[in-house]
Amino acid sequence: MTPSDTELPRFPFHAGTALEPPSEWAEFRDRCPVARVALASGDEAALVTRYDDVKRVLSDPRFTRPTPADDAARVADTESGGVFNSEMATVLPQHGEGHLKWRRTIGKWFTAKRMNALRPGMAAMAEQLVGELVAKGAPGDLKAGVAFPLPVWVICDMLGVPDADRDRFAHWSDVMLSMTRYTQAEFDAAQAEFGRYMGGHIATKRANPGDDLLSALIAEGEDWSDALLTATGIGLLIAGHETTANMIAKMVAMLLADRSRWERLLADPSLVRTAVEESLRLDANAGVGMARYLVEDFEVGGTVLPRGTTAMCSMAAANRDERAFENAADMDLGRSPNPHLAFGAGAHACLGQPLARTELQVALEVLLRELPTLELAVPADELRRVEGLAVGGLRELPVRW
Repeated sequence: MTPSDTELPRFPFHAGTALEPPSEWAEFRDRCPVARVALASGDEAALVTRYDDVKRVLSDPRFTRPTPADDAARVADTESGGVFNSEMATVLPQHGEGHLKWRRTIGKWFTAKRMNALRPGMAAMAEQLVGELVAKGAPGDLKAGVAFPLPVWVICDMLGVPDADRDRFAHWSDVMLSMTRYTQAEFDAAQAEFGRYMGGHIATKRANPGDDLLSALIAEGEDWSDALLTATGIGLLIAGHETTANMIAKMVAMLLADRSRWERLLADPSLVRTAVEESLRLDANAGVGMARYLVEDFEVGGTVLPRGTTAMCSMAAANRDERAFENAADMDLGRSPNPHLAFGAGAHACLGQPLARTELQVALEVLLRELPTLELAVPADELRRVEGLAVGGLRELPVRW
């Protein structure tokens, strides 16, 4: 179904400022927790906003991400669908035993032990980037100088990609997460360039294995074709770069918007871990959420959704649900437990969340240590959102120290 703009609310909603949630989230949670909305494509979906409902839909093993074979709502139209219309979704196993096997194999690289082993290298990268930012003088853009490059450096390191190719990876990630900022031709070009690059990179790894993820997957055997290895590399870059880069910037912005939060962390650095989790929970600019295609009738939030419905789960709206979190609108740096849904839930919960958490913690630790006088260079309500990406973020984060 393709409704006209006047028939249904348009999702995602727009907020007045970059760090504040749209007013519709609270309104929909209270009055219409399962709502009919129109996506950027014009297609209709069912928007789910309450914590328990979002968790239930995401955790139900019957439902998975929409695939090209489904008659599902498109998040964006065919001219600017970005990663939602990419070849990656057709190559990576999306459900069943194939998906579980893929996750188990990749998951070996995201254990707590391996993440702890990566921390010193991440800290060294962050310190180098902070040093370069400081050398350019204040004010500076923390997103461009630190938040954006750090995760792509880490992903490139994990994939065994040479340092000289980091900038190309960052560009491909940006284009492939676009919903509206790039044309389909630009997206197709980026995907083709990345595919060609990964083909050559994988051939190199097959001939000369290293201590990296791709070499380890190649060693797993014949199941790992070049196509699957390439799709995995694309998936890790997209999931592991843009999301974390934007979250580093948003986290620092949230902590500096009320600088008493920054001061509290300076006084008690042991709060870094819980502060990271609370930043993830309170992220009001997280993006579109997670789509699920319903293969049978499903009751949620008192509403029966018919088979063939695309359910759009807003984890960010759910994370501010007073039914699940006391004083949900407040930033409590010591909040524990904090069972937020920023990484999803169920079989498709973010595979790389240990990596994202580690990067966020390391980035915050290094900034607190190296730039204790850090502050926003513009009022918080003047920070500008990125538009046209599947993942929410700030255009820049002007800071001084």
